[in-house]
Amino acid sequence: MDMKRITSILLGFPIVVLILLIGNKIVVDIALSIIAIFAIDEYFNAVSKVSQPVKWLGYLSCISIAFVHIIPEDYLRYVVTLSVPAILILLFIQIIITDMEKTNFKDIAYTFIGIFYVVFFIMFIAFTNGMKHGKIYIWYLLIAAWGTDTFAYLVGKSIGKHKFSKISPKKSIEGSIAGTLAALILTLIYTYFVNVIRGMDISYIYVSGMSIILSLVGQIGDFSASAIKRYVDIKDYSNLIPGHGGMLDRIDSLIFLAPFAYVLLSIM
Repeated sequence: MDMKRITSILLGFPIVVLILLIGNKIVVDIALSIIAIFAIDEYFNAVSKVSQPVKWLGYLSCISIAFVHIIPEDYLRYVVTLSVPAILILLFIQIIITDMEKTNFKDIAYTFIGIFYVVFFIMFIAFTNGMKHGKIYIWYLLIAAWGTDTFAYLVGKSIGKHKFSKISPKKSIEGSIAGTLAALILTLIYTYFVNVIRGMDISYIYVSGMSIILSLVGQIGDFSASAIKRYVDIKDYSNLIPGHGGMLDRIDSLIFLAPFAYVLLSIM
């Protein structure tokens, strides 16, 4: 692992820990909103090679994450549900207003996918943090995503022989398996300390199944981000984080598994 990558981890991880441990729901929501703005800007810059995305709506959608826990909980589900068709309507209005000269169907398709991919997925991180025991549950997402990424990278670089896909040629089957095993072990260790220190009774069997699912979904998210980059012919989404690329490069697996984690943790 190169020094740039190590430095980024040493500087970035304490900030994440500080925000999640000390920050209330609103602070975390604002932080996620800012992250979403960086991520969707990188996505828009990438797909601008093949389309003209409706950027203003993407940025506005990112800002909405900051208000997730300001909206009364009884109304939040209706707001989130209606936001999907509302965004689609606004995109088609953009087409109508511009007579398909400035914005066409391809442009709004790329925009809609970007908003769903970045904004809605990140929103589920905010939902998880806002749950009962959210401060505890949120770490299952981070451990599953970053534990998988880290060990898949280390093992793949060391002993990876069998390539997984041409979409991301550096990833190996050995690395993928190691990443999932690491996520499983790390989440079980975390669960043990949570049960002992916080007096909870979280099922190790349930956590085992959940961590494997989240790890695999996260890896699909990683490949999905790589597929977009390969399509528009870029190596990284940006150089925002030395050694890691852009914001979207760093959170691609995390945001993909977030909706699944929210549902599985709600059941737990």
